[in-house]
Amino acid sequence: MSDVVDLPLLGFVGVVFLAAMSGAVYKPGDWYESLDRPDWRPPNWAFPIVWTILYAMIAASGWMVWRANGGFAGAELAFVVYGVQLCLNAAWSYFFFGRRRIDLALVEAGFLWLSIAATIAVFSPISTTAALLLVPYLVWVTVAFALNLSIFRRNPGVRG
Repeated sequence: MSDVVDLPLLGFVGVVFLAAMSGAVYKPGDWYESLDRPDWRPPNWAFPIVWTILYAMIAASGWMVWRANGGFAGAELAFVVYGVQLCLNAAWSYFFFGRRRIDLALVEAGFLWLSIAATIAVFSPISTTAALLLVPYLVWVTVAFALNLSIFRRNPGVRG
């Protein structure tokens, strides 16, 4: 069975899926639609498509580092940083859509960006390919941060 199913890969997919579930629990809804948002924002339909692709890349990246390293031993820091960025990823939807705290979500998005950059940095010596798989994620979170900042500035009465 191990020749057919790669259990560590399934583990990474499962952990990333748990982080992604935050977006399913805390959805945009009418509140988000009522906010003043910039014209340059991506269309609503793009978000689930982009995030699905990014989550697959995040899972693959973690798995590639695990394989290249021969497991977790010796790469504890890399996997702690990876776990932190997944937790921060999950927390953004909670702050923005769940709590409707645009201000806290903005700060959290800054920490998420830093954690992704740190993950790229600690993954790079172990697997360049795994690190490069996270670059589109960093770019998308850069756009998300700019969008969050714009919404924060455009909606001063909804800052929490």
